Amino acid sequence: QVQLMESGGGSVQSGGSLRLSCKVSGITYAVYALGWFRQVPDKEREGVAAIFNDRGTKTTTLADSVKGRFTISQDEATSTLYLQLDSLKPEDTATYVCAVAPGWLSPATRLHERHYHSWGQGMPVTVSS
Repeated sequence: QVQLMESGGGSVQSGGSLRLSCKVSGITYAVYALGWFRQVPDKEREGVAAIFNDRGTKTTTLADSVKGRFTISQDEATSTLYLQLDSLKPEDTATYVCAVAPGWLSPATRLHERHYHSWGQGMPVTVSS
């Protein structure tokens, strides 16, 4: 059973940085994606970043809204997924959650939540102006 546990959320001023962590356990797939999503009340969940793992080869995908500011990475030794958030803006305020999608995903679908089957509990990130 896949389990995910996030940490690192919090409050920061505009222009600041945070690093989110997601400890992942129970993955047995050779091909899978790890993703970060965010959600604000009354809006649909947004895919922010993903790492697609294909038998050891990793490919990252970032939403246009965060390109140049956010970085996704994975430490396989500690089974931890990271999201580095730099140059934060008030509009980045949301609940951030990590998730796992088993199997192959086309590049165009790696930020689509419907492919992700296991989710963490989510944590708030607040950016003040």
